[in-house]
This record gives sequence, C-alpha cells and structure tokens, in this order.
Amino acid sequence: MVKPTYHAFSRCASNAAGAIRRPSSRHAAVSRRNGVLIRALKYASLLVVIASSAAFAQSAEDLVAAGDRESDARHPAQAVQLYERAIALEPTNYKALCNASRELVDLGEVEKNDKVRNEFYARALDYARRAVAVNPNDAEGHFHIARSIGRTALTLGPRDRVKLANEVRAQALRTLELDPHHAGALHIMGVWNAEVMRLNGLTRAIAKTILGGKVMDSASWAEAVRYMDLSVVSEPNRLVHRLDQARVYRDVGRKDDARKAYEAAIALPLSSANDDVYKRAAQEELKKLDK
Repeated sequence: MVKPTYHAFSRCASNAAGAIRRPSSRHAAVSRRNGVLIRALKYASLLVVIASSAAFAQSAEDLVAAGDRESDARHPAQAVQLYERAIALEPTNYKALCNASRELVDLGEVEKNDKVRNEFYARALDYARRAVAVNPNDAEGHFHIARSIGRTALTLGPRDRVKLANEVRAQALRTLELDPHHAGALHIMGVWNAEVMRLNGLTRAIAKTILGGKVMDSASWAEAVRYMDLSVVSEPNRLVHRLDQARVYRDVGRKDDARKAYEAAIALPLSSANDDVYKRAAQEELKKLDK
C-alpha cells in the first residue's frame, strides 16, 4: 500500500513543481505560482509522512527482536519500550508479554522511588498474567508471575510478605512441573524456603495461619540449599544464583562454601541488567563474612 501511494504523491509534487517553472500566461504567473506552490508543499509534506511511516513500520516480531538486543546489552528501559510497542501491535504476543515482565522487574529491583518501583512490579505482574492466559501450559509465564510477586514481597515487612508467599510458591512449583530444570523457578524456591526459615517465631506462627501448617512445614534450610544448588547447576553463569546460594550457605553456617559462592559471583562477567548491583552486594557481603 505504501509504495504506490508514495509514487502517486511524488508524481503530483513533480508535476506541480514543473507547473511553477512553466506558467501558461505572463499575467497569471504570480497567482498561478502561488497556488501551485501551496499544492506542491502539501504533496511534499505528505511524501515525508509516508516515507517516515514506511521507514519506521515494524512488525511485532521485529520489535521483540530489537527488544532482545537491548536486553542483551543490559538496557532494560529501552527493551521495555520495544516490547510494549510489540504488545500494542499484537496484544497476545507471548514472548513480548514475558519479556516485558522480565525487564520491568529488573527495573523495579534498582528503583529507589517506592511508588515507581511498585508500578513497575504491577505492570510486570499484569503482563505475566496475560502471558499465562495466552499460553497456560508454558513454564515461562508462570515463572514471571512468581518472580514479579516474589520481588514485590521482598519489599514488604515480614507479615505482609507472608500473604504473598502462597502464590509465589504455587507459581514456582507450576513452572517446575512444566520445566523441571527451570533455573529461575529453582532459584525462587530456594529463596522461598530461606525466607520462611528467616521468619521469627511470632511471624512464623502467623504464617502458619495464613499459609497452612502443611505448606509451612515443607520449608527448611535443607530445601533452601537444595534448590539453590540446583539453580546453579542449571545455570552456572548466572550471577544472582551464586549470590543467593552464598547467602543461604552463610545463614546455615557453611562459611567456606559461602565464601566460594561469593567469589564465584564476583568472578562472573556482567550479563544481566542488574549484575553490577549483585556483584557489589557479593563484594560487600564477602567482606562481612568473617566479622
């Protein structure tokens, strides 16, 4: 559609410009030139609009690919914009929905303004739920629901955190049903067990009332270690897995293992959006390990 329209207007602009150069009458030259000039300018403006539209017209697939490149370059804000443009064109694009959720959580993790951070997490959760509605039998959408709720929970106090724990666990376990080696879901389950075990006695009693005794009794430091170890086995070069593995080792008193995990995290190259933040945390926590 664009090419014929462009050429049609191009011919009109060309003809109008020719008429300016060749007025049919000396007495009518000025008025004719003025009229034709106005029409020529209109045609030229339309040409610019059409050419610009053609240059920037991209499919949802193109936009997702461009978003992936920005994500790989550790530019989450730019990646989100591209994924959301893809979603605007194709609201049921599963990959765009999942990836937008991922990048928004990354942005939320480092956002200092509470209101903005909560908005990032809310949008991330919305996209993740929409992704699951599109493709309920794929692991990735369930993982992003668990991740966005889990990150929200970590910003809250212990009692409010408990209220969100059930769905985090349920969505992570659903992810693992669909993909038993999903490193992200293994990580979430490791952190889930660790966070439950870090609760004080009163909060844990409240948690048992909200979550149910059976769910609470399933949490243990042994499970926290097991899941974190599995996440590292599944994705050994992911810095955040090593960082949270070190924290679990630290909290169960395995200082030598914690030190090795911290050192492994510090040694890894930056590959994900917030790896520089994770690396600094690993460096700071390692210094405090023997104090």
